[in-house]
Amino acid sequence: MAENYMQLDVVTPEKAVLSRMVEEVIAPGSAGEFGVLIGHTPFLTTLKPGQLIAKAEDRDIYMAVGGGFAEIIGSRVIVLAESAVLAEDINEQEVKADLEQAEHKLKGLDKEDSEYSKWDSRIRKAEVKLKVLENWQKAS
Repeated sequence: MAENYMQLDVVTPEKAVLSRMVEEVIAPGSAGEFGVLIGHTPFLTTLKPGQLIAKAEDRDIYMAVGGGFAEIIGSRVIVLAESAVLAEDINEQEVKADLEQAEHKLKGLDKEDSEYSKWDSRIRKAEVKLKVLENWQKAS
């Protein structure tokens, strides 16, 4: 049985978010979504903000990642994420409030403004969290 599983570790600058044996990982690569099964060719890639799904024996694990890197080597997937939160830990009201605030701030800015990319990034990350929460709720 163990030969069908690989170790998944998801780490942010603040903490280790997940360390678990899984059967499959689906991640938001910068060049497009990719899947990893045991025995995958080793590679290193950048991640864009998006949904990461890990398929474990007992359940599917949904997570919002805010960009970063993924390394696949041997029977291990290591995700170094700017931010990562498990779907069950997402507070929908807080994310909606953050999204509303970011959209409000962005309305008054030009694309050349130094604050534009910060607020645009917050909008994209909030939208990802809401989508991950929705997908997790549908799957549960």
